[in-house]
Amino acid sequence: MDKFKSLTGIAAPLPMINVDTDMIIPKQFLKTIKRTGLGKHLFDEMRYDASSKEIPDFVLNRPAYRKASILVAGENFGCGSSREHAPWALLDFGIRCVIAPSFADIFYNNCFKNGILPIVLPKEDVAKLLDDAERGANAVITIDLEKQEITGPDGGRLRFEIDPFRKHCLLNGLDDIGLTLQKAAEIDTYEARQRAAQPWLWR
Repeated sequence: MDKFKSLTGIAAPLPMINVDTDMIIPKQFLKTIKRTGLGKHLFDEMRYDASSKEIPDFVLNRPAYRKASILVAGENFGCGSSREHAPWALLDFGIRCVIAPSFADIFYNNCFKNGILPIVLPKEDVAKLLDDAERGANAVITIDLEKQEITGPDGGRLRFEIDPFRKHCLLNGLDDIGLTLQKAAEIDTYEARQRAAQPWLWR
């Protein structure tokens, strides 16, 4: 998993509440077990019409936001079914940070496991960032994970809270497998000791 220390990028405004995982990545695209290739289907039913043509008014289809790496959204983002494909699709599109007043628990946890930083802020702070994000290509926001600060286009700063363990994992690019591999030497020692004491388990 890629490390997340700081991010400077265009913020796309999505002022919708209760954006569920089926809106993020519709069910027909859940056949793959690969983490890549889902970005083109992110928000598929809002980005494309019935003939698969882009809907010009949707935020990620506007020229200014096609390379957005930050998404500013409404309450209860990521609700609905517990599909890990949702953060996969966001990450494959290029979104590394989602800012909202609240998130669904499973989606929130899945973001950390895939290198996406979900930031919870009070509604009034999110409203300010949504307003900033409406500036289009000038909606450049900087996220500093080490300092736990967001710097807006006008230089204004907001502080956010994050669990220290999750912060450590993002800063060091550690998913569940990476955390386990940190204990590889201890695991090898245990297995060698068990192999000697209980060889029948290894036949």
